[in-house]
Amino acid sequence: MTELFDPSAFLSTCSGRPGVYRMFDSEARLLYVGKAKNLKKRLASYFRKTGLAPKTAALVGRIAQVETT
Repeated sequence: MTELFDPSAFLSTCSGRPGVYRMFDSEARLLYVGKAKNLKKRLASYFRKTGLAPKTAALVGRIAQVETT
């Protein structure tokens, strides 16, 4: 996993349906597991430009891959 994560490309393919998401770092280590009623809306909230809590911003900076089910 050496490619940079592209949130725009990922979100364009993401469903607006309920589901579970898993975030991984560049070494395929699990960073976070979450659930959402609307996956696209929830995941988009992580990648906005402003207003992220410092803890969330640190998490987002390490994301290399996101999987959804």
